[in-house]
Amino acid sequence: MGEKCKKILSQEFHIKEGVLAPDFTFKDSDKKDRRLSDFLGKRIVIYFYPNDFTPGCTTQAYEFSIHFNKYFENNITIIGISPNDETTHQKFKEKIKIRFLLVSDSNHQISKKYGVYTLKKFMDKEYMGVNRTTLLIDKHGKIVKIFYKVKPKGHSEEVLKYFLKDN
Repeated sequence: MGEKCKKILSQEFHIKEGVLAPDFTFKDSDKKDRRLSDFLGKRIVIYFYPNDFTPGCTTQAYEFSIHFNKYFENNITIIGISPNDETTHQKFKEKIKIRFLLVSDSNHQISKKYGVYTLKKFMDKEYMGVNRTTLLIDKHGKIVKIFYKVKPKGHSEEVLKYFLKDN
């Protein structure tokens, strides 16, 4: 394992349910700077995913898209975050007809802050990458639920059901 991987793995991440979600800055689709804290007062879904246009990521984005109106009607903001750049995100949004925010995290600063950029293993090779993780944030900015190792199929309904159980 390389020194860079060891350094990243040695960092301690304390993202847990019940704590305030770490704030971060991103560019919206109009290239305007936004912050997670701009959405205080709304419930928020932040979902981290590895890559636009892959089968699992496409399924996940598509399902959030087909349920978008239910999220919108219930004052829930969806933010998808991956290492892809803004150009790739725009193509992905157009192909899947995504109406929610996709955030580029090409330098992995957000995913590192949330502890989802970790050592992964595929076909006996180790590499650093984003683990598919979803965080649900309440109106006050507190993380109320974390879904680890998300299975894309049916996840959008699972998230919506969790948020609506309290209404």
